[in-house]
Amino acid sequence: MSMFKRILASVGLGSAQVDLMLQRNVARAGDTIRGVVRIQGGRVDQQVDDVYAFVMTRYLKEQNDRKTEVEAAVSKFLLTGKFIVQAEQVYEFPVSFQLPVAMPVTMGRTPVWIQTGLDIKDAVDPNDQDALQVRPHRYCEIILEAVSKLGFQLREVTCEYAPYFGRKNGLPFVQEFEFVPTSKFQYQLDELEIIFYPDENGVELLLEIDRKSRGLAGWFAEAIDEDESYVRIRFDRTKLNYGASYIAGQLAQTIRRYI
Repeated sequence: MSMFKRILASVGLGSAQVDLMLQRNVARAGDTIRGVVRIQGGRVDQQVDDVYAFVMTRYLKEQNDRKTEVEAAVSKFLLTGKFIVQAEQVYEFPVSFQLPVAMPVTMGRTPVWIQTGLDIKDAVDPNDQDALQVRPHRYCEIILEAVSKLGFQLREVTCEYAPYFGRKNGLPFVQEFEFVPTSKFQYQLDELEIIFYPDENGVELLLEIDRKSRGLAGWFAEAIDEDESYVRIRFDRTKLNYGASYIAGQLAQTIRRYI
């Protein structure tokens, strides 16, 4: 009977189960996540090599002229090491880990979830998934408020495959924030796209400034993408502490140089 139970556990029937219970399911990029991991022993004793948590999201990747969704681990955390989960026993222990400051936020169509799992040798690894709402890092939030003060309206937020631009954040993709002008720049710009690169001391922005085409020359420039300018600008935390109105003025000066 014991051997039969072990065979069932090896294919996931009667195996140990894991459940991550979060204190809160809403966090800001860079925050510390806290909770309790609960492990329910199965029908037989099992050796767990690791208990881990992946912070997951999805991004779009174009392949053969089609865009497909790809799951990606933004970060991985080891919650505890090797131990024996005894049959029918329940184990609970507190855990905490810090989200990356460059964590994608759950705006637009971007999902984020935590996948918690047990690494069990010669068996199907049980796992648990918990949705997480991620708000922008406080530095990025100041930038978003500043952009709004300039009359830009957020149109779309997407995660796109872009290994060259994503490598600064250690990811194969970037999260793009796409804005349309509604007041000051509505006659000069079609749109403004921003990619954020936050760190502990400030935030770097990659701006894509898309100018409106004017006449035949403008139409030709748009056709060959010469109506777009890519601009990098950085705000350290001292400047960010001046507030959104100051940042809005700095951004406006930068944008005007490229229209």
